[in-house]
Parts: sequence; structure tokens; C-alpha cells
Amino acid sequence: MMRKLLVSAFVCAAMSGTPAMAEESIKLKVIGQPLATGLIQKNKEQPFFETLAEKTGLPLEVNYKPLDTTGIKDVEQLRVLKSGMFDLVSLRMSQISRDEPTILGLDLVGLSPDFAQGRKVAEAYKDTVDKRLQERFNTKLLGVWPFGPQVMFCNHPIASLGDVKGLKVRVYDQNLAQFVESVGGIPVPIGFGDVHQSLALGVIDCAITGPSSANSAGWPEVTTHVLPLGFQMALNGYGINLKAWNKLTPEQQVKLQAAFDELNEEIWSYSEELYLDAGRCNVGGEPCTTGNKFDLVEVPVSEQDLSIVANTVKDVSFPAWAEVCNKTNPECASDWKRDVGAIAGM
Repeated sequence: MMRKLLVSAFVCAAMSGTPAMAEESIKLKVIGQPLATGLIQKNKEQPFFETLAEKTGLPLEVNYKPLDTTGIKDVEQLRVLKSGMFDLVSLRMSQISRDEPTILGLDLVGLSPDFAQGRKVAEAYKDTVDKRLQERFNTKLLGVWPFGPQVMFCNHPIASLGDVKGLKVRVYDQNLAQFVESVGGIPVPIGFGDVHQSLALGVIDCAITGPSSANSAGWPEVTTHVLPLGFQMALNGYGINLKAWNKLTPEQQVKLQAAFDELNEEIWSYSEELYLDAGRCNVGGEPCTTGNKFDLVEVPVSEQDLSIVANTVKDVSFPAWAEVCNKTNPECASDWKRDVGAIAGM
């Protein structure tokens, strides 16, 4: 009797088009932003991945690990994705540009001094980056978002950008290194997690990052001055291994992409809130609601400093980047001019 009931149930399910068994689970191994970067990782990214199955209605099993808990370095992210060791990665664009210079066209020094410009650039250039990632790293780009304008923190008194001459400045990509050299500084590449100690020990005199990340990582504990001049936008993004992406049905792909579109938009807005609030917190201003309050000296941004950064794209960052990028991607500079040239005033 029981056997007849089971057979009957199976036949009914088949006739109605309803699967007899639950959907097969989709496992995603995910690397997130480093814990040390602060509130975007903590309040937006990690909760997103922890609730992704519920949000999309997809049978996902997500194993999410912040980058600085994996033993993997940010510069290795594309290699990890291509190998399939992880399925999805929160990409640190400047850092991975060492493996694919095309990516750095999103965030040349001086290109995006504010959020509005950063959005225009990201929207115009992301498809070119996506195409390159698919061709070379078997990776699809699921969106781009910013930490916000990157500013300079120093444990040495400065009154303008010119005062970094002879000082050792932490940088995170080659384009920024070339800019620091152009104003007389000594660029020192150091991973984010090692900056606090390097400042405390005097290994470096200054370091560049966003106000909120600096606040979360305690940089104002070991610095005295901040120059709130935006050098880059610190764009990041999400990449998924194409093998993992192609396992999804077209309908599942649409649902997953929609979830990332929503997350990317949320982070653009949240990042701007954090940038403004942390900027006040770092110098003891009010209101200060998202970070710890410090008493850094805020260095006034002069017209001369603004002019130096504004002219950097055509004078320093684009020529230096184009020379490197064209060696591995002959269409690199021409693609960038087609996509971004008008936005950059070139």
C-alpha cells in the first residue's frame, strides 16, 4: 500500500511539472573585503552574503570569508578566481591591477575627485573591464562600488601637498606610486593591514586611504595630520568565476545579478555617508555617528593642490598607465579614451 502511494505521488508530481525532489543546492565559496577595512564590509557586504539565499530565493549555500582570514593576499585575487579555488570574490581593483592593468583605468589618480565623477567613470568603463576579465581570468564582473575619495594621513607636520617631498608615503598601486614620486614623495607599497604598525614604527611618514577605513583601522592613533584631498576613488567590485556563473540557469543569473545591482547601489550611497561622517570624526568634529572621534589637524586644501591633482590625469597618471597597459592589451588606451576620455576632459 505504501509503495503504491509513493509511486502515485511521484507520478502526480511528474504530471504537474513539479520536481519530485528539492532544487539542487548551489555552493558558493566567497572571499570578502578584509575585516580591517571597516564598516562597508561589516554592515553591508557580510550581511548581504549571509542572507543571499533568502534575498534571491535561490538554493544557495554561501561560505563567506573576509580576505584577511584566508591567508590569501589581495594581489592574488584574480589568480584565485581563475583557478576556481573560490567562486566569488570582493575584488580590490587597484591591487589586482598588477595582474590586469586594464582594471586601473577605472581609478587613475586625479580621475575621480568625488562620488559623482566616480559613478560616471565606473558606469562608462565597467563593461570594458568585464570583457577583459572574462577573456583572461574566466571571471564575470558583477558590479563596481567605491570606498570613496582616498586622502593622506601623516605622522609628520604638513601644510600642503608639497610638504610630502622627501617623506615616505604608503601607496597601494603603481599609478599612485608614480603620482607620489611626481610631487617629491617616496612611495612605499604596503598592504592595508600592515599600515598602522608601519606608521607607529616610523617605517613610513604618511599613508593614503579613505577616512572611514582609516578610522576603523585606528590610523589617527598613529598620525597627526590629514590632507582631505581626493587622489583616487578606491573602486572595488565583485567577480564570479564563469564556471560557477554558467552553472546557473538564465533565470537564476538574472536573480543573482539583480541582488548585486541592489548591493552595489546601496554601497555607493553608504560609502558617501561614511566618507563625510568619518571626515568629521577624524578631526574631532560633529556630528560623529559612525566612527571614533580623534583630533587630527585638518590641513586646508589649497587651489594649487587641487590644480596639481586635476592635471595629474593627462600629465602623469594616464600616460604612465597607458604605456604599461598597452604592452599586455594593445587596445587599452584607445578603449579608455573611447569610454572615459570625454568624462576626463581628454
